[in-house]
Amino acid sequence: MRICQSEFNDLVLGSELGTSRGLLRHPLATFFHLFFRVSAIITYVCCDWFSRSFVGCFVTVLLLLSFDFWSVKNVTGRLMVGLRWWNQIDEDGKSHWIFEARKASPNHMAATEAEARIFWLGLIICPVVWTVFFFSTLFSLKLKWLALVIAGISLQGANLYGYILCKMGGEGDISTVAASFLSQTVFQTVSGQVPPWILPPRCSE
Repeated sequence: MRICQSEFNDLVLGSELGTSRGLLRHPLATFFHLFFRVSAIITYVCCDWFSRSFVGCFVTVLLLLSFDFWSVKNVTGRLMVGLRWWNQIDEDGKSHWIFEARKASPNHMAATEAEARIFWLGLIICPVVWTVFFFSTLFSLKLKWLALVIAGISLQGANLYGYILCKMGGEGDISTVAASFLSQTVFQTVSGQVPPWILPPRCSE
């Protein structure tokens, strides 16, 4: 596996609602960053209340998870934190992880601190929720839902994996990087500090 890093210039989409770091400059991207993943969780929890069709619920949740994976990987990560990643296989069958960060420039409208906070918290919390569903499904012997829960963990975990490596520059062992990344996040959140990785990229003077 080879890891490549690069920078990209990006056209900014969305309307600018203000210059304060607390306001959202990409409200549509922020909305959809949470909409699909939260909708998948709510649909999974409440589907028995609205429908007795297992197939219908299964397909609905799987579609929401797929939409979430695509939008986070290709759109919201690029707009909200200036990061982009993908994996490609070359002609020799070798796997290449490619990580890109938006090149800082005064002409680019950087994401706000609030957007970066929403992005990372949504990226981390939702896979944890699906992990809880996995154990609850396993212990309650509702095995027919197990494949769906595993799909949720896989799709949302893949984005978390990719963006952690992307943020850390693709260096080091993933288990070590992830452990350091998450422990630093929890500690600084509890102590009331803003984790440095949550801040959006700043333009150079």
